[in-house]
Amino acid sequence: MAEKKVIINSSLDARQAAFFVQTASKYDCRIQVMIDDKKINAKSIMGTIALGMIEGKLAVITAEGSDAEQAVNELAGVLA
Repeated sequence: MAEKKVIINSSLDARQAAFFVQTASKYDCRIQVMIDDKKINAKSIMGTIALGMIEGKLAVITAEGSDAEQAVNELAGVLA
């Protein structure tokens, strides 16, 4: 299991949320993002939009699977 914490640099609009989901979908591992007490599947566009990834929030990205480390690092880069 891999985990990375990142402060969101810029709020995600619908287009950026779609890019985030497309990036997550490249990986075979199971990826989740948690902000405050909400946790979503990073490969879900509806979940990603509903999570409200706004500037200054702390996001915790976790992944389980063979490519988990790569996935959390790339997704953290998208948010930071």
